[in-house]
Amino acid sequence: MNVRPNVQMDKPAFLAWVEGREGRYELAQGRVLMMTGGFRAHGKISANLFRVLDSRLDPDRWTILTDFGVDVGPRTVRYPDIVVEPFTKPPRDLTTTAPVLIAEVLSPSTERIDLGDKAAEYLHLQSLAAYLVFAQDEQKAWIWLNDAQGFPPGPQVLTAPNEIIRIAALGIEFPLSEVYARVQLD
Repeated sequence: MNVRPNVQMDKPAFLAWVEGREGRYELAQGRVLMMTGGFRAHGKISANLFRVLDSRLDPDRWTILTDFGVDVGPRTVRYPDIVVEPFTKPPRDLTTTAPVLIAEVLSPSTERIDLGDKAAEYLHLQSLAAYLVFAQDEQKAWIWLNDAQGFPPGPQVLTAPNEIIRIAALGIEFPLSEVYARVQLD
C-alpha cells in the first residue's frame, strides 16, 4: 500500500475523484492511499471465497461484491476484497454502510492494516456479522464473529483444513480448505 503524500480529500470529493480512475485507492482519515496489486495466491483465494459464498447464499437475499467501497466513517472509505450486503441496496451506490460480511486477503504490505486499523474500523459497523481475514502464504484465517455480546476482543484463528467457518447471521458454514482449494502456498 502506498500513501499519496499531501493528498487530502473529504469523502464526496474522493468518491468523485476515484470513480472510473485506473488503479485502486482507499481514503483513510482523509488521506488518499494507493493500493498495490496482489500476488496470484491473493487472487485465487479471493476467487475461491467468492465461489464458496456464491454457492451458499440466497441471491434473492444477499449481494456479494468484490472491491466495493465500505463507508466506515466521516473521512474513510475502504475497499475490501469481498463484501456481502442485503440484496435490497440501490444499484448505483458507490459504497455500502450496511455490510454483513467483510473479507480481506492479506498482502505483505497490508497485514498490519488489515488486522489492525481495518479490523478496528469494520468491527464498529452496526450491521457487520463477520470479518474474515485470510493469509496468502499459509492456510490461516482470522475470524471475528458478532454474537449477542458483540465482537470478541480478538479473532479466532483457524489453521487446520477441516476447521469450519460458521456465520450464523448468513446461515452458512464452510471448511477452511475450500477457501484454499488449488492454491499453492509457500
